Amino acid sequence: MNQPIVSHPREPALFVRAPALERHRVAPGGLTVIHLEPGDRLEVIDVEGRQHAELLAFDGHGRPALDALGLTGSAGCRFIDQLLARDDREAAHVRLGLSKRQVDTRQLPEAARLWDDDSPAGQRRQLSASDALVVIVAAPGSASEVTSQTRASELYLWIARANPRAVLAPPLPAPLGEVVDEFTIAPGSARAYTVQAGQFIQVLDVAGRQCSDFIAFDRRALDAGREIDLDPTVTRSLNGNAYPGPGLYSKFFDRNLQPMLEVVRDTVGRHDTFALACTARYYEAQGYFGHANCSDNLSRAVAEHGVSARPGWPAINFFFNTAIDAHQQLTLDEPWSRPGDYVLLRALNELVCASSSCPDDIDPANGWQPTDIHIRVYSHKERFSIAMANRKTPDADPVLTRESGFHQDTSKLTGQFTDYRGWWLPTQFNGFGAIEEYHGCRERVAVMDLSALRKFEVLGPDAEALLNYCLTRDVRKLAVGQVVYSAMCYEHGGMLDDGTLLRLAPDAFRWICGEDYAGVWLREQAEKLGMKVWIKSASDQIHNIAVQGPLSRELLKQMIFTPGTQPKLEELGWFRFLVGRLDDYNGPPLMVSRTGYTGELGYEIWCHPDHAHQVWSRLWQLGEPLGLVPLGLNALDMLRIEAGLVFAGYEFCDQTDPFEAGIGFTVPLKSKDVDFIGREALLRRQAHPQHKLVGLELSGNEPAHHGDCVHVGRAQVGVITSATRSPVLGKNIALCRLDVAYCEPGTAVEIGKLDGQQKRIAATVAASTVAYDPDKSRVRA
Repeated sequence: MNQPIVSHPREPALFVRAPALERHRVAPGGLTVIHLEPGDRLEVIDVEGRQHAELLAFDGHGRPALDALGLTGSAGCRFIDQLLARDDREAAHVRLGLSKRQVDTRQLPEAARLWDDDSPAGQRRQLSASDALVVIVAAPGSASEVTSQTRASELYLWIARANPRAVLAPPLPAPLGEVVDEFTIAPGSARAYTVQAGQFIQVLDVAGRQCSDFIAFDRRALDAGREIDLDPTVTRSLNGNAYPGPGLYSKFFDRNLQPMLEVVRDTVGRHDTFALACTARYYEAQGYFGHANCSDNLSRAVAEHGVSARPGWPAINFFFNTAIDAHQQLTLDEPWSRPGDYVLLRALNELVCASSSCPDDIDPANGWQPTDIHIRVYSHKERFSIAMANRKTPDADPVLTRESGFHQDTSKLTGQFTDYRGWWLPTQFNGFGAIEEYHGCRERVAVMDLSALRKFEVLGPDAEALLNYCLTRDVRKLAVGQVVYSAMCYEHGGMLDDGTLLRLAPDAFRWICGEDYAGVWLREQAEKLGMKVWIKSASDQIHNIAVQGPLSRELLKQMIFTPGTQPKLEELGWFRFLVGRLDDYNGPPLMVSRTGYTGELGYEIWCHPDHAHQVWSRLWQLGEPLGLVPLGLNALDMLRIEAGLVFAGYEFCDQTDPFEAGIGFTVPLKSKDVDFIGREALLRRQAHPQHKLVGLELSGNEPAHHGDCVHVGRAQVGVITSATRSPVLGKNIALCRLDVAYCEPGTAVEIGKLDGQQKRIAATVAASTVAYDPDKSRVRA
């Protein structure tokens, strides 16, 4: 007889729930402290390779105990000692924690070194504890110059516990700061609490995939007998978003349109402000009578503050995963939250709040198994960075939104930032605006922070072979000092990413792209092929600005020094780079590439973040007489669409090949006579194309938008990938992925608005995707 079908989905995001397994990260150039019990097994992993690992261990009396892990100290291993001796808040916090374990950080022994210099990616060392231990593991490294390819990288620590904890009770993350109050809310219950103005509320999902309803009241109004509560409808309307998030539109408002709280951090980015907190009536309608529900629980919790009970609370449903589908149905699914995910709020006035842990176990709202919610209230004295979380893989640790080395300068010019791939980048600048920034770039010179680009060092004797296999371009033809633009494809021909490749030496390359996962993917391919090559992330060590416009050469030649072995700035060719210094022989080291994303003559300056302010200041000092303007993402979008330059998630995705994305020139199928990933699929796709990227010129002044349908008659034959009003051309233009049967220049099509049928904008297929300077005379100047 057939066995019953059992659900076993792969859920890498929930690895923390494994009862016997813990994972910790050691940041590059940092350390992590863990605790081991007798019989616990520790595995230290060098993720990227060529990363030292140092380890110290202490017993319950604070005495050195490396022998309890079968280790001995190594001569000269003093990085942990040096790190803990620093005069900064983080080092002081670790010293305090170790002192409570009787560890004297003033007299640390030499640490054990776990492996040699040339460790491969994935190098592992397994250790077993024979005693209860405090263990310190460090990833030694320091700041490296932009011209260096020696980078510190992360380590992972896997702990297999001899005595596992409960499956759904991962340990609570460490507090973010000074805790004023904290408590755990069990499933099917709620709790009220008060917060002062300026204090912070952390709503923490302990085990992952658990919803928490949140309500808040103005405390002074309650004392006066008035209920002024947080209003989801007002909040949505004033923000113009489904729910607030860290950044410009971060406030929760009350019914009087006054701000009550602001979102400081959000590691999930998926919540609900449309549905009520679950009610008795909801469960009764499903046949579950007497089921616990959040609305009744919240009413009981706030009753002591004089708040009237309600059968259904219009709460903020943190972590509740809802959507409105194409049929106008409100749908729900399991939350996106992982164990330890949280939302951090700052109270803008004195509040009475209540939070629940939802008891819903009859649908996927809580992953079918309700678990705990934990609340922490932090002091108003704390200062937390504003951030969302980004992960390069589903099981990766969250990385909070970062500020580039140029942020201290750009933030003086604007408060309008957006989280772009995990970095705060300006959208536009006060006193300028997108139109002025655009014209400044087309007519004079503009500067833009593009530090969000990912940088990977690819090193070793097999570096060229790996990149030639993983990129569509023929890397063998790339000379030292040259840059090439390439696509990176999956086996089926769909694009993983695009980017530029710099050759720094015969066996040393730098891949610059938008996708963090590219580094993981390159290491996976190298491992499959058994290649001797290292892929090291350099994104935190190299920050960059683009200097673009017809006067960019005149500006930069005043500030870039090059030795005799390098070309002068004014001699640098298109898609070439130089290694130089700021101003003179003793200035900070820089790299300058003649590349850009605007269709204008332009350059990119690459430097260590410690030198960013110096570079920015010098650039403005010399650039103001030339009419230098700052450039934000809004103006950049106008420039790159005019230039026909493609953007990830718009012109291409993993379902789009380079031919469909309009960059078929990056795939030399005839001249590249060796195999590369996606080659066979690209041969088929080139022979039988279905769609092509084209430019459109629109009639009238109404714009198109990304995702608009494109029609011939009733039938949809394409989709708008990007669109803008071209200031220099004085008309609306668009990039469109169009059925090949309608790609002849001059072909009339219509862009569907509303439902695609009720309203149409006439458009014509243009001669090129490049609307401005199609022969590229400006960028080649």
